[in-house]
Amino acid sequence: MPDVQAGLPGFVPDWSLPAGVRAWQTCRGVGELPYGGFNLGQHVGDDAVSVAANRSHLMAVVPAQPTWLTQVHGTRVLELPHEAHGDSPEADAVMTTEPGVVCAVMTADCLPVLLADRAGRIVGAAHAGWRGLADGVLEALVGNMSSRVGGQSNDLLAWIGPAIGPDAFEVGDDVLKAFVALNPENQAYFKVGAAGKWLANLPALAAAKLRAMGVNDITQSGCCTYTQADRFYSYRRDQVTGRMASMIWITPGRL
Repeated sequence: MPDVQAGLPGFVPDWSLPAGVRAWQTCRGVGELPYGGFNLGQHVGDDAVSVAANRSHLMAVVPAQPTWLTQVHGTRVLELPHEAHGDSPEADAVMTTEPGVVCAVMTADCLPVLLADRAGRIVGAAHAGWRGLADGVLEALVGNMSSRVGGQSNDLLAWIGPAIGPDAFEVGDDVLKAFVALNPENQAYFKVGAAGKWLANLPALAAAKLRAMGVNDITQSGCCTYTQADRFYSYRRDQVTGRMASMIWITPGRL
């Protein structure tokens, strides 16, 4: 699909969502490195005025400005809008039942996961680096979303967005041991890399965690941030770089 929507660098996830729920994924865009044409991160050294302009341009595709999080590779889940106190609250997952409120996470190799229930009553987004994934950010979001609407986890649909791919995410023994300690079957999502290293399949690990919770309707983007340099930011590839946003919302007037 084209990486431009409403004149902005990004695309609508190829994902079957309930009526009244929308999602959007931003891309790097064309522009001078290291920040490219559509960086949304204010914390990465880019010009603050340029970032503010990029965030303002999002209004062409979303009904409201997202609550931009301070992401710390943790497991805290915020329910928007009433738990979002102050600018850039600290959390790694958000959810909402209110139409017109945009849930967003920013990434540049870490895994963005978007969730919605089949009835379109609730949506959510998680930022899942390997540490947050191992510590349970997806379990926290799925559990909170399910309990909030009195549903079951198998009522949820998931989209696993662009992240560093299984042939590029080189990790040490500590990462392997963390996931194998959670479930010995996770060994299957690691293959031998360079001396003393492993290549980890982060999207597959996330999908396995979702299935273990009963979330079986999972769509993978199949996008690798590291290798697709023309489309995506990658911290592992470039060190100094911008951030993309993965966003989901219930359309105004839905409920």
